[in-house]
Amino acid sequence: MPTNTFLGLVLVAVVAALVLRRLRPAWYWLSIGVTLAMVRIVFRYASVMDACGLTVPPSRLRLTLARMTNRPAPQSRPPRILRMRPTRTGLVLRLKLQPGQDAFDFAASTDRLRHSFAMHGISSREVKSGVIELRMTGYDVLARVQMPAKVIRDGLRIPVALREDGEVFYRDYQEVPHALNLGATKSGKSVYQRHLVKELASQHVALVGIDCKQGVELAPLARRFSALADNPDDAADLLEALVERMADTYQVIRREQRISADTPDAEITADLWGLPEDLRPVPVVLLVDEVAELALFSNTQEKKRRERIVTALVRLVQLGRAAGIYVEICGQRFGAELGDGITMLRAQLTGRVSHRVNDEASAKMAFGDISPDAVLATTQIPVERPGMAVAGDSSGGWVRIRTPFTTMRQAVNACTAHADRTPVLEGLESFRPVLPALVPVEIPAPAARPATA
Repeated sequence: MPTNTFLGLVLVAVVAALVLRRLRPAWYWLSIGVTLAMVRIVFRYASVMDACGLTVPPSRLRLTLARMTNRPAPQSRPPRILRMRPTRTGLVLRLKLQPGQDAFDFAASTDRLRHSFAMHGISSREVKSGVIELRMTGYDVLARVQMPAKVIRDGLRIPVALREDGEVFYRDYQEVPHALNLGATKSGKSVYQRHLVKELASQHVALVGIDCKQGVELAPLARRFSALADNPDDAADLLEALVERMADTYQVIRREQRISADTPDAEITADLWGLPEDLRPVPVVLLVDEVAELALFSNTQEKKRRERIVTALVRLVQLGRAAGIYVEICGQRFGAELGDGITMLRAQLTGRVSHRVNDEASAKMAFGDISPDAVLATTQIPVERPGMAVAGDSSGGWVRIRTPFTTMRQAVNACTAHADRTPVLEGLESFRPVLPALVPVEIPAPAARPATA
């Protein structure tokens, strides 16, 4: 083959790879990037670990043996690679630490490792004592969110977003019963809530909504809601009805406990999930949109209504978990300026998701009592990335996520398709949305093609 032809083919291949990396980073990673990254890590591993200070000096025994055999002094030892596994978004590197090393050193060095290995992002976590896992992403997975084809939907554990390390972020209501969702206007907060409803529509759960914007956010999804309030007065009555339902559920649990000496341990329960299936009430997810509208007041009558609302919400988040009532609160701000009881309410919301906010004080409302690093990450969310958020919990851990864009039509279609799963909640019948019956639409048959000779 002539030299000019060979160079031309090489140039075309390089340009094609660059274009593929620009337009389809996921395809580039799976076809070319993963191989280059693995080769780069294998050849650079020892030098990178030494440069980042993640090695340990040789032991005294090795130094003594080197002197006795008149050999050069052994070099510092990096952690041993146990496994290197490629994924659809990056690599997973599992390392065995050397004696004297700490997992915190690797967590603090992730940014230097990212530059040294030419990866987009690296996160570190401790698998067990002496073993850590480095999750590397080969490209910006949050720039264009693509959920995996196979995700786990198990009861009240639903996928809601994609994490920055390429993993799926799940919302598990049994593990994290109550959560707070903050975000400024056009930050993606409503899309996150809409995606929650879309995923919950197919599950065995009752949805209850409070939307004081006259129902503009939740009313289109009403076919899947067992109860819906679109003003503060109805919201106060609805919340008190939920408190009564919670008390009735506890009576069912008490009645079925029947604790005695001959009762097996597995049959003794203190929550809804330990009841037999034929006696178990359907779990309830309460979604509150724009919580500030429930806490604001301008006269004495509205102040009394606010006290009823806040008292009922505090009771639900304190006691509702065992009765199968889970609360999801959304708002632009959720601080002490909303009045008494708000700080107590926020303390009970274990899950925290904060989209882009307009000031640092709003970020502190979500993560000020959890992690200062999460506050800083929240204030750095760019305006041009709606749906991007920081998710954390009371343990102090946090991660960047981004919700896939879900249109209102997609959410409405999901709620309509699963409208038959909408349960009737005893005591909340008066709050059930009244909707016209679905009318089947006849699609005209395509016109017949004219016969051809």
